[in-house]
Amino acid sequence: MKKIILGAFLAINTLFGHTAIMSCFDNGDDTITCEGGFSDGSSASGVVFKVEQNGKTLIEGKMSEDSEFTFKKPQGDYRALFDAGEGHTIIIKGSEITQ
Repeated sequence: MKKIILGAFLAINTLFGHTAIMSCFDNGDDTITCEGGFSDGSSASGVVFKVEQNGKTLIEGKMSEDSEFTFKKPQGDYRALFDAGEGHTIIIKGSEITQ
């Protein structure tokens, strides 16, 4: 029984063995670029990306073929959200994004 449980755990761990990664930077021209990916080197091309402010979505799209998304920097507080599905969501506050 212990071998079956350990085997099931290892199989699940292999399926979910990569972690979502995203970094964002201020381009200095009123635009922000966010780059995404996964710890196993997988591309984030096509992953849902949003810019939210006060609980509302301002911008929504998908990561480019280069796993990037560039957007016009909103005024005030906002957050960048990388959503690759359950357990693979990253949120970066606008106040944390620097040049």
